[in-house]
Amino acid sequence: MDTQTNKRTVIMDVDTGIDDALGIMLAAGSGDCDILGITTVNGNVSLEQATINTLKITQLIQHNNIPIYRGANAPLVRKPTFEHAVHGNDGIGGALQDMDVQRSTEAQPAHEYMIEQVMNRPGEITLIMTAPLTNLARALLHQPDLPQYVREVIIMGGAVNEYGNITPTAEYNIYVDPEAAKQVFAAGFQHIVLIPLDVTRRVLLDRNHLAALARTAKPEIAAYVRQSTSDYMQRYEQRNGVQACAMHDPLAVAAALNPKLVSTTAYHVDVETNSDLCDGQTVCDFQNRLGKHPNIQVALNVDHIEFFHYFLSALSRL
Repeated sequence: MDTQTNKRTVIMDVDTGIDDALGIMLAAGSGDCDILGITTVNGNVSLEQATINTLKITQLIQHNNIPIYRGANAPLVRKPTFEHAVHGNDGIGGALQDMDVQRSTEAQPAHEYMIEQVMNRPGEITLIMTAPLTNLARALLHQPDLPQYVREVIIMGGAVNEYGNITPTAEYNIYVDPEAAKQVFAAGFQHIVLIPLDVTRRVLLDRNHLAALARTAKPEIAAYVRQSTSDYMQRYEQRNGVQACAMHDPLAVAAALNPKLVSTTAYHVDVETNSDLCDGQTVCDFQNRLGKHPNIQVALNVDHIEFFHYFLSALSRL
């Protein structure tokens, strides 16, 4: 963290679909962080598509100075599971199709970049993880003492009291690479905050928010948000009966930069990796049945009004 400005120093790890893109835009417009770099990973879409989308978004918001590093192209041991039905074949709802990518990625692999930056700046870097946790798990394999040097890890993932969004029990990011999530949760990071579906489903972007953004943001920003979320909203309405879409990844970014937006409680959390019905389930030990020390701060409440004030204000500054 920059002690003079109280800005977080962050690395963002993304599988850029619709909500990852909005999370990047929120971070860039917030004024509350310095984005050292963005690492990409297989998840919502392929590594290649996630990387292209990340290049396009940083180009759209004119933050071409943020370096982008390609990461894992598959989970640690499993086959990829994409979310084209939600995010579209291109991952961002068909937006920016005509944009020519004028940027390129860095040569260094994502996990090596994470290790290098964290070890060179001990206690300073916040990792904001809005994707399957494969890159961080790979970093841990190469640098097992990494947790001692990371300031904090903010993870969008899991469902503790809620049903899943990819299976009846599992949230997508954890489900795609549960082995990676299990390793990260058990690695001994000093401060992990989990932003599960329990709170992200309470921050729903709707038509009123889009209208507010159209009044305050640059036309190209408002147009992108409207277009990229159009099918996403329709899909959410079909599934949940509400014409809106959940801001999963933007809430994780906001919670990293403005922690007062969520309230958390420390619990021991683990991940199921060996079940036909429950693979990828985040198991939160609310009653300490396992007798294990809490390892994660779990967000269970959110100020949704303040979140949207923060989100819309940030995008209006881009």
